[in-house]
Amino acid sequence: MKILSVDKVREADLFTIRNEPITDIDLMERAASTCVSWLIRNIPPHKKINIFCGTGNNGGDGLAIARLMAARGYRIAVFLTGSPDKFSPSCKINFERLNDVSQVTSSWIEKEDELPVLHTEDDIILDALFGSGLKGPIKGFPAKIIHHINEQKSVTISIDVPSGLSCDETVSGLSGEGIIHADYTLTFSPPKLAFFFPENDIYVGNWQLLDIGISQEYIDRAETKNFYITREDCRKILKPRNRYAHKGDFGHALLICGSLGKMGASVLAAGACLRSGPGLVTVHIPRSGIQILQTAVPEAMLSIDHEEAVFSGMTDLSGFSSIAVGPGIGQADDTQKGVKHLIQNSPVPLIFDADAINILAQNKTWIPFVPKGSIFTPHPKEFERLAGKTSNDFERNQVQRTFSIKYGVYVVLKGAHTAITTPEGNCYFNSTGNPGMATGGSGDVLTGILAGLRAQGYSALETCLLGVYIHGLAGDLAADEKGHEALIAGDIIQHSGNAFLLLYGEY
Repeated sequence: MKILSVDKVREADLFTIRNEPITDIDLMERAASTCVSWLIRNIPPHKKINIFCGTGNNGGDGLAIARLMAARGYRIAVFLTGSPDKFSPSCKINFERLNDVSQVTSSWIEKEDELPVLHTEDDIILDALFGSGLKGPIKGFPAKIIHHINEQKSVTISIDVPSGLSCDETVSGLSGEGIIHADYTLTFSPPKLAFFFPENDIYVGNWQLLDIGISQEYIDRAETKNFYITREDCRKILKPRNRYAHKGDFGHALLICGSLGKMGASVLAAGACLRSGPGLVTVHIPRSGIQILQTAVPEAMLSIDHEEAVFSGMTDLSGFSSIAVGPGIGQADDTQKGVKHLIQNSPVPLIFDADAINILAQNKTWIPFVPKGSIFTPHPKEFERLAGKTSNDFERNQVQRTFSIKYGVYVVLKGAHTAITTPEGNCYFNSTGNPGMATGGSGDVLTGILAGLRAQGYSALETCLLGVYIHGLAGDLAADEKGHEALIAGDIIQHSGNAFLLLYGEY
């Protein structure tokens, strides 16, 4: 799914109006009706809904919602701000329509002592003040309204975008004071770029993507470098197996992982790799891990390092269709030499994780020699060591793209909405996963999944997209069963089979 800039979303709206065809006021009514459908499913009828409206189209959405919710028996209070002579045409029409609805109380807020105090559990706040079209930070009295709303204890729901939040760059306003802190955001498809960065979570809350029938023709031809990974995207990538296939058809994955005291990383990576479908899996480990691996993962073959406790190198790299390095290997001098030798001699692009990334961060002159098409899977701190510090998440995303372009590699920056950047400068945000996956070993599982997929002949991009989606989906299935607190990395492996079945529509 494409993520479009605010300007392109405006163009999409206009294209829809011209080519569906539909009037602006009727498109607004459609948007409001879609929001109302969500609201009546999630807000009990005894709740009072307090709608704060501006005079632009976002305010028009709020006024239309007020009318439609009142018709369904909800108690509605509308608070307007701004000047009546600045109504957008469709907002003005909805204001006039609301005048005929006696069940709705409405008032203009022009000074601070007119701001309503909402302190009961039965109050809901609906933010329809400014929407996505706002340029620059909110100041003056409107900023005081937002500050007042944020001080209330009521659940706050923003329409399309939390008022004051910039969609295509970092947060506006002084330390975020001029931005609504929404519990929920009902946004209109396609989604907004700002929703995918941790720094904006406090403003966006739990966002819901609503389809209001924006022209798919326009979206299909719109140019963008930002995408949202959906189940349908991954279903198109999957390669169903031929009835007469054999293990030689699905490649041979090599995992270089583990050191004394960290052999669990090898067990997790190997188990996840095997569950992702390669024909053969070989795990290269130090001698101290032989008994552990052969007991815990009997399906994996072993390649034994001559060192007892650490990875120091591997001479024969032939016959492998994917090679991953890093989980649990440590950063000993011999290990650093082994990683350098691997970079110089690998016959295939590599998958770098954990300490392999930290070793490269200490030896940045090696990075230009990394095979093109390789995959890096850092968490934010590892990426900071690799590419440098940034001041906010938007800047970090740009640095991530630049890194991918400069070195011709794929970067999988792990976290909520894991971000994948490509050598073309594109960025794909994942739609699966949950906070329970923030646990030791989860990254080792992802590395194993990626190695297994890459071994089967999936392209680097397909491997990244399918790998992070399956990883997150298996985590979601595990969380449904175990809960967030009790979820461990091994649970992700155990649920990966059902994640694949879900993609195939068989679970």
